[in-house]
Amino acid sequence: MALRPVQVNIKALDASAVGRFWAEALGWSAYSAGVTTCVGPAGGLVWPDPVAVCVDVVPVPEPKTTTKNRVHLDLATTSAAHQAELVARLRDLGAAPAHVGQGEVPWTVLADPEGNEFCVLEPREIYRDTGPVAAVVVDCADPRAMARFWDGAVDWTLHEVTDDQAVLRSAKGVGPYLEFLRTPDAKTVPDRVHLDLLPYPGDDKAAEVARLRALGATDLDLGQGDVPWTCLADPEDHEFCVLALP
Repeated sequence: MALRPVQVNIKALDASAVGRFWAEALGWSAYSAGVTTCVGPAGGLVWPDPVAVCVDVVPVPEPKTTTKNRVHLDLATTSAAHQAELVARLRDLGAAPAHVGQGEVPWTVLADPEGNEFCVLEPREIYRDTGPVAAVVVDCADPRAMARFWDGAVDWTLHEVTDDQAVLRSAKGVGPYLEFLRTPDAKTVPDRVHLDLLPYPGDDKAAEVARLRALGATDLDLGQGDVPWTCLADPEDHEFCVLALP
């Protein structure tokens, strides 16, 4: 039994507009999926994508608060010129500079049109083969505890664990990294951005959810009602969902 991260879920007042922004930002395509907008590699929607972790933008009635998201995307670049060009293009698309206490750093912090923070990284060798999304980054208090939970929760490989960060990536060595970074900020509002996990064909979703609870996940009531996915929270209250197989 195993689960795989398949998409980053972003809540938005205007899911279509935010979906279009992220499609342009990543060089991907936006696909209408009922009330949500799915953003994935161009060439026709393949879901789950065998390499990429896609973006699913979901409409909600509440705007983002001024509180920094605890989950964000890091975008990869291949050169200093590429970083500058990407930042300029994202600004033209509606991104704005964001200040999250980063100080003088080589990466650029921006926010999408509804205020969701993300980073455009300087070139780093480790991200040269990830595609446009270098990493899904999660703020946490204890990276070692997050490593224990998420290493058991998903079938990705644990690459690094220190007091300051834990890093996982698909066992196939493709797509983005999943990184847990130690920060002093505690959770104060519901997550605006979270991960969605999917079982493999033939696996039992209920058994997977039970396994996650045994690892330390707790049930989460977001007013979702009777839906085919299950909402949970990890030991530091990061929200995530276990989706039903299509």
